[in-house]
Amino acid sequence: MDINSMLKGCVCTCGKEHKCDIEHIYVENGAIKHLAELCKEFEKILIVADENTYSAAGAQTIAALSGKNIHSVIFSGKSILIPDEKAIERVKEKLDESELIIGIGSGVIQDLCKYVSHFSKIPYMIVATAPSMDGYASSGAAMILGGMKETVPAGLPKAILADTDVLKNAPIDMIKAGYGDIIGKLSALNDWKLSKVVNGEYFCQYIYDTTYEMIQKTVDTAKGLLKRDEKSIKALSEALMIVGIMMSFATNSRPASGSEHHLSHFFEIVGIVKNEPYFVHGIDVAYSTIVTAKIREELLKRSFDVKQYKQSSDIYHTKMEEIYGSVSQGCIALQEKLGTYQRDRLSIYKAHEKEIREILAEMPKANEIEEMLSVVELDLDGFYKMYGEKKIKNAVKYAKDLKDRYTVLWLNYDLGE
Repeated sequence: MDINSMLKGCVCTCGKEHKCDIEHIYVENGAIKHLAELCKEFEKILIVADENTYSAAGAQTIAALSGKNIHSVIFSGKSILIPDEKAIERVKEKLDESELIIGIGSGVIQDLCKYVSHFSKIPYMIVATAPSMDGYASSGAAMILGGMKETVPAGLPKAILADTDVLKNAPIDMIKAGYGDIIGKLSALNDWKLSKVVNGEYFCQYIYDTTYEMIQKTVDTAKGLLKRDEKSIKALSEALMIVGIMMSFATNSRPASGSEHHLSHFFEIVGIVKNEPYFVHGIDVAYSTIVTAKIREELLKRSFDVKQYKQSSDIYHTKMEEIYGSVSQGCIALQEKLGTYQRDRLSIYKAHEKEIREILAEMPKANEIEEMLSVVELDLDGFYKMYGEKKIKNAVKYAKDLKDRYTVLWLNYDLGE
């Protein structure tokens, strides 16, 4: 599948014209060398990285930019970088007279550059340092603003340089995270179909099928990932890029982010608020995909002929404050604005029960997901050891409140868990 041909977009049978404004994507050995040609029209360049990502690809990037006026923002590599207001300000402070931003990194660096680029109107490119997530080619920036995890609509990079010689040497947990993020699409795609039935949400079969194909290709080559096999790393990286393009085509993250991502965001936000440990995003997504598969299996055993569950307002507010602390009011306000707790969905479930059950049954079983993850030595025991039963149960019940998106977590709640 030719990524650069895909960037040209298409007029789709879904009735929409899909497009992606990225000009070039290079996933190859030595990809960074293309910066010399790509940056011919720019003289003043801002480099954004952290100490670890700069160590991975900084020298190659600087060499490709020989003769340019370069200044930089290099974050510490000793602690987790959070894409919040403080990080945004550090980048903005160096924007004076910058003509181009070049990020060197993966998730957080990518999101920071994307966010600042969009609001400053200064273009950016990204030198990828790990095949760890699908956001390189997506139009959303996953930020933490006011303590809340928020996907902000933002711009796209002019170019993505994914040098397989750099990517294969990424920390192994980052490689596992990228694989886990791809496996998570099994849950996200299922949620998309579910929302199409329940909410009449827009759905594109082409985007669905292309994303599913990327899952299959990644699983087929997964055995080489722990060996850092360059072909396997390239296949994973291309899959992550193409899924990102599919998000641009859909104009939102729906094809790639559902209940499994909501659970992951729960562990991250609660971890930040309460200073508790949490896994790298893609690894959390991987484990959370098993959890959502188990939810679907349980829902298939459950009767839809019940009264819609509604937690009392007092208990809800108390639990939200207990779990989310300083960001609880933001979550509560979001759901009040959306009116999700007031909406009657049970009549829809009953009217479309057969179709809903068929969609739930399409999701691979939890033990099948576990087998897929075992290929990269992701063991569910580590997940339970990190979070414990209580925290995982809280995630299943309250992660849905972080977002404005319908997923199987709402179906599970509505039917009384």
